[in-house]
Amino acid sequence: MAAPPKITRVRNIGIVAHIDAGKTTVSERFLFQSGRIHKIGEVHDGEAQMDWMPQERERGITITAAATSFAWQGHEIHLIDTPGHVDFTIEVERSLRVLDGAVVVFDGVSGVEPQSETVWRQADKFHVPRIAFINKMDRAGADFPGAVEEIRTRLGARPIPIQLPIGAEERFTGVVDLVRERALTFSGDESEPPQEGPIPAAMAAEAQAARDKLIEAAADFDDAVANAFLEGQPIDPLALVAALRRGTIACSIVPVLAGAALRNKGVQPLLDAVCAYLPSPLDVPPIKGTNPVNGETVSCPPEDTAPLAALAFKVAMDEGRKAVYLRVYSGVLKAGDEVQNARTRRNEKVARLFSVHANRRERIERSGAGNIVVAMGLRDAGTGDTICSPRAPVLLERIDIYEPVIARAIEPKTQAEKEKLDFGLGKLADEDPTFRFGEDAETGQMIIRGMGELHLDIIVDRLRREYGVEANVGRPQVVHRETLARPADGEARFERTVDDETLFGHARVHVAPRPRRAGNQLRLAIVKPPVAPNAPKIPETPQAILDAAVEGAREAMRSGPQGFPIEDIEVVITGIEYRPDASNIAGEKAAVGEALRQAVREAGTRLLEPIMRVEVTCPETNVGDVLGDLNARRAQIEDVGFRGQQRVIVAKIPLRRMFGYSTDLRSATQGRATYSMQFETFDAWE
Repeated sequence: MAAPPKITRVRNIGIVAHIDAGKTTVSERFLFQSGRIHKIGEVHDGEAQMDWMPQERERGITITAAATSFAWQGHEIHLIDTPGHVDFTIEVERSLRVLDGAVVVFDGVSGVEPQSETVWRQADKFHVPRIAFINKMDRAGADFPGAVEEIRTRLGARPIPIQLPIGAEERFTGVVDLVRERALTFSGDESEPPQEGPIPAAMAAEAQAARDKLIEAAADFDDAVANAFLEGQPIDPLALVAALRRGTIACSIVPVLAGAALRNKGVQPLLDAVCAYLPSPLDVPPIKGTNPVNGETVSCPPEDTAPLAALAFKVAMDEGRKAVYLRVYSGVLKAGDEVQNARTRRNEKVARLFSVHANRRERIERSGAGNIVVAMGLRDAGTGDTICSPRAPVLLERIDIYEPVIARAIEPKTQAEKEKLDFGLGKLADEDPTFRFGEDAETGQMIIRGMGELHLDIIVDRLRREYGVEANVGRPQVVHRETLARPADGEARFERTVDDETLFGHARVHVAPRPRRAGNQLRLAIVKPPVAPNAPKIPETPQAILDAAVEGAREAMRSGPQGFPIEDIEVVITGIEYRPDASNIAGEKAAVGEALRQAVREAGTRLLEPIMRVEVTCPETNVGDVLGDLNARRAQIEDVGFRGQQRVIVAKIPLRRMFGYSTDLRSATQGRATYSMQFETFDAWE
């Protein structure tokens, strides 16, 4: 019997969670247990392998998604450790886009936190199978059943514990393996494997009830397991694992494990679960793309013999040279290959290929389907680009990009550094699609835009360290949007002679506001005027003129009268005058753009500002102070509840009211309260 192909033992996984849940600590233990590193680096000591940037080590947080590879029990695991802070959510988004599975880490004390919900929704969006790890079970207030219930209620998932913790808080010593019906105890020594033994007698009834629920879940995916359960027959653990694996890969269930990664408890069983329950590239449906030449749908099977198809999901600068992180979906990529960027339709040569471990790279000559690698030499590649074979072009779905919500003015401390500033900003924008920069048309100032104060602080710090630019930075400013106040119509005629060529266009446009978060809508609904019975027939408007009209409207929608992007409007092009002797693309484009601008000015616009969802956790004694401060900031309080012994306040509040909140909250609560904030929507706020 032939051995299964190597790709069946490949796992492309991510570690995702809310900030401070223990993602990087879990990643470090994975690397140590697999033998990839020989000394565990702790986040709180600034020595974690996966937090390699100076800014990460100083702050004790993950800023950029770090990739690594290691082996475990005959499996090849490609792992990405992602940030938990909302300012760097694009790192999670683009990582989940190319991963086959994820380990979601939850704080055993805090349960499901705001960024936990965000990353869960991102995983739902890409149909990524997950296993959950309830971490910090050794901490005071750890509550395994409570965390599992929150996964069920707040995330709408179906969590199935495959382990139960033995003890909690300082008495947490191990877990009950419900699949094999054994107890695993941990000494806390990172080099010692768990000790197996019988289930403690005091937990026998609880473990049996939990195992029955596990078998019920597995029975939904395996008839043999269902029949054995109904007939009271013993169930083979391998059959149970296979059934749970099918349910996990279908995103129908979420196996739940417990541990305390910092104390080296529960890490090896979690690694075993990654191999047992998360999919290989063969277990997920082949990714589909579009042929950019004829628009046909193309399937990209995970086979080395198929044409090359890879997605560039991250760009990093390596001493001024662009390093492109690729997920190879189909085919083989070799150093020296000529490949095509499906977005630009230009060919480039792969200079070198690397496997990656955080910021250290190991040179390789080829990479097969299912792998994550770094390529050098792709000068034009950006986040979301498809790298494919020139003989079989394919365009994969791009990665969604989040729009910035905060802006700051920046200028070099000396004019001599202006060129270095522009160069550095350009390189950082290449790396980070949520970072934008440009000159303000009215003031001439250079404006940088990002996802939050921390995001822009990191950008300025990197400019100083990596590009030697000392810069002065202004106060944070909120980025706004515009929307229409009422419906309106506009009409414009454009006629001009340039170099003996007449440019002509004439268009009518109708605009109207749409509901909040409905997005923009642009369509053609040209009303032809009535024609007398004996009048000459009006010629049909060519498709090129109609396309130019749509493009002219799309360009004009990018900025409203107050200089901000326009949101939630409907634009209908109701009339185009076509004259065969004079109408042309440039003239029609200009006419539609001017008609749209007239209609928007006539309708008037309202400013929309970023509204944030804020969650404050504080002791009971501080609830009044926190609520009073939030009300003073014009917050809309949505909920005041409990999480363990702490009170949790959920509110919506304009971003402009949140500047300096961290300092004010610490002052009002003597440092006993914490908060998290994430972008909710753009809206008008009184």
